[in-house]
Amino acid sequence: MIKKGDLYLIPNTIGRQEINYSIPIEVIKIIKELNYFIAENEKVTRSFIKLIAPEKSQKNIVINILNKHTSINESNSFLDECLKGKSIGLVSDAGCPAIADPGSSLIANAHLLKIKVRPLVGASSIFLALMSSGMNGQNFAFNGYLPIEKNERRKKIKFLEKKVVANSQSQIFMETPYRNDSLFEDLLKILSVSTRLCVASDITLENEEIRTKTIKEWRNNKKMKLNKRPTIFIIDKY
Repeated sequence: MIKKGDLYLIPNTIGRQEINYSIPIEVIKIIKELNYFIAENEKVTRSFIKLIAPEKSQKNIVINILNKHTSINESNSFLDECLKGKSIGLVSDAGCPAIADPGSSLIANAHLLKIKVRPLVGASSIFLALMSSGMNGQNFAFNGYLPIEKNERRKKIKFLEKKVVANSQSQIFMETPYRNDSLFEDLLKILSVSTRLCVASDITLENEEIRTKTIKEWRNNKKMKLNKRPTIFIIDKY
């Protein structure tokens, strides 16, 4: 019987391109050994691999694309090499695989097939933001992206604020960068003055900016333009 290969969950950088800043040596070693990868974006992943292992032949690297257009049957076939004894790396475009990123159904199928899943250490903007926010790290929820439609988004913001109060639970969410300023303005208008809001932008980059204030304080002196900067938002109360 052929011994199955492993499925490695490989974190990417989240801004800074200096590999040693956020990618451990053991992760680099594993990437150098693998030839089969699953990724959301082939170009981004090839650039990442080239940064990690410039000596690695690109023509020997096989990358299957996993995104919102990939069917379940197609993604399940991506694990075939594991069944043949070859290990595969699931790579995120930024941060950790399957965290605000595709991959959870593929990983679930790997468990069903008794393929060993090996998560590797790496940076996550979600957890770095929470760590530095001064908010409740014992009880929190990540809510992904909020609705785009104005009224639905307003309802969602109010709902999340109620969860903060009812469950003493920090609520974490994000937005597509070009809509950051619009979401920020909505938060300042909708949330109560005593609610705390952390805005964490460009995490790990030189112009990293992480601020936590009450809504009252933000309204009085917001002075923060998000523009298209990758940003995590967190709300909580004292």
